[in-house]
Amino acid sequence: MKEILLCEPRHYALEYEINPWMKLENQPQMDLAQSQWRTLQNQLLSEGVKLSFLEPQTGVPDLVFTANGALIHQGEAVLSRFRYRERQREEPHFQQWLLERQFTLHRLPEGQCFEGEGDALFWAGDLIAGYGFRSDLDSHQWIAKLWGLHCISLCLVDPRFYHLDTCFCPLNDHLALYYPPAFDSYAQRALQGLDRELIAVNEADALAFCCNALVLGNRVILQHCSRELKALLQSYGFDLVQLDFSEFMKAGGSAKCLSLTLQG
Repeated sequence: MKEILLCEPRHYALEYEINPWMKLENQPQMDLAQSQWRTLQNQLLSEGVKLSFLEPQTGVPDLVFTANGALIHQGEAVLSRFRYRERQREEPHFQQWLLERQFTLHRLPEGQCFEGEGDALFWAGDLIAGYGFRSDLDSHQWIAKLWGLHCISLCLVDPRFYHLDTCFCPLNDHLALYYPPAFDSYAQRALQGLDRELIAVNEADALAFCCNALVLGNRVILQHCSRELKALLQSYGFDLVQLDFSEFMKAGGSAKCLSLTLQG
């Protein structure tokens, strides 16, 4: 059974600007954000997902984006070390939660930044990891060595797509969505050199955060995608569930950012 960690957006707000999506004058509507989050929660429950919850805290408005707090692998967790001081306040809350649930916890060497599942995703047994804006390249190799994984590190170059999970989404072991201009030329070649199929999305779909999707078997939960992309994904056997995450997009996140995979 898939298990996911969520955090209610009780204290969610825009209190700083640390990515191009964040504008202090464009504050989220809190009632609508709560409603959107509840819709995601109910959708996951209807899919049979086991949900766990991190208690919201004042002063850490981005705690709702649980994907960034850690990377989980077989009951072990690498705790994130956030690039920005504003988000570093989240680290003790994730650490406490993971220790209380008896995860074996690993901390990166001093000086290395890494932002959890936001910048590292498992694909067909490989670790696909992004760097350039939030996570350091050295952190990838440290994690790969820790867990005995083959790691493919990809340099991100478009600040709108500051985390890997905003521009890359594995759909199954053989297929993934990605937005090519978010990566440097070497990263694009590295992905294209794998013996797997890639669906390149256009800029409009990428800016609608179609790659920041939550995949549950053949069900794909996402904010929006074009009719053309929807038809293509349906031809591969995927069933799309389009939910509104507009209030979270104001902070640069969507379905995947709101969920940390604990198991499955």
